[in-house]
Amino acid sequence: MAKATEQSIYDVIYDVARAIPKGRVTSYGAIAAAIGVKSGARMVGYAMNACKNMKPAVPAHRVVNRNGLLTGKHHFTPPEKMEQLLRKEGIRVVDDKVVDFDTLFWDPVKELLG
Repeated sequence: MAKATEQSIYDVIYDVARAIPKGRVTSYGAIAAAIGVKSGARMVGYAMNACKNMKPAVPAHRVVNRNGLLTGKHHFTPPEKMEQLLRKEGIRVVDDKVVDFDTLFWDPVKELLG
């Protein structure tokens, strides 16, 4: 993964998001920690909102809040699409929350930097 000085910060965020395996999820804060901006969860959320037409595609549906909630769903059209994409990958969602979040959580710090 390239350093933030060589790419825009959003491109670095997108690189991390593209590494999330199908059937797994991570959090905005985990991506922020992986790129060295621990308090940058909100910025990661902004990046996920801005990635709709990126090539290659960015799996923004796999990025949820630290409790497994689909807080970014209102940025999908329709809002139910985020949950539909997760379900298509075998991830169960109940009341806008990923079931078995701790088991499905993918930690980019461990997986990419560990």
